[in-house]
Amino acid sequence: MDNRQIGIFDSGVGGLTVTAAIAKLLPHEHLVYLGDTARLPYGTKSAETVSRYAVQATHALMRFDVKLIVVACNTASAVALPVLTAALSPVPVIGVVEPGARAAIDATRNGRIAVIATEGTVRGGAYVRAIHALKADAKVEQKACPLFVALAEEGWTEGDVPESAARRYLSDMFAQQNAPDTLVLGCTHFPLLAKAIAKAAGGGVTLVDSAETTAREVARLLDEHGLQRKGPAERALFLATDAAERFARVGSQFLGNAIAPDQVELIDLAP
Repeated sequence: MDNRQIGIFDSGVGGLTVTAAIAKLLPHEHLVYLGDTARLPYGTKSAETVSRYAVQATHALMRFDVKLIVVACNTASAVALPVLTAALSPVPVIGVVEPGARAAIDATRNGRIAVIATEGTVRGGAYVRAIHALKADAKVEQKACPLFVALAEEGWTEGDVPESAARRYLSDMFAQQNAPDTLVLGCTHFPLLAKAIAKAAGGGVTLVDSAETTAREVARLLDEHGLQRKGPAERALFLATDAAERFARVGSQFLGNAIAPDQVELIDLAP
């Protein structure tokens, strides 16, 4: 039994989809979430900048005596995970890329996998490497879909606008012969647009939600190392680096539960 908290980090509120999945699967765990809202988005920044920001943010979480760090940001997982693993040792660090890659390999029937993500995640190629490490002959196509992030944060998750954007991004990829049969939602914002994305991809395409796959990886690691929390559930703690009111308002959509502004603590990550 280990009653310490699980620390979860993202550049903004998107990682709250991962938080929601962990809370659903592991309701007794105590979660502390940090969104670096002052410096988002990470998806358009250099790998060096993302790594520096990620180290600062996760060091802030370490002050809460966490037993595990979840990097609920695809961009940071793609470029900063080795740096974070070394910097935070012996505390385990889990990213969202490898669990998503494993789920995609398990789901595909024709060995063709599509990945949609931010520009930074696509440019870094982390999903391609992770998928090929598990299945060298897999065919992987990537597509940057940055507009999905804005649509999710505006709450425009269903209807003509997201469906039109999804068609624009995905129609060529899924209209071809031997199209991918599996689509990885490689950004934590994208599950909110899953209906529009699935409609554009077409029937028979399996969507892989990295939030759910990461939650299962957290459960596996806690069980493997005897780190489960046995006490009663506690209310999650939310930290942000800017705009607590907006974090609460927009974050409520991603978490699936209301967040009051007074539940969000502002912190400074300046070195």
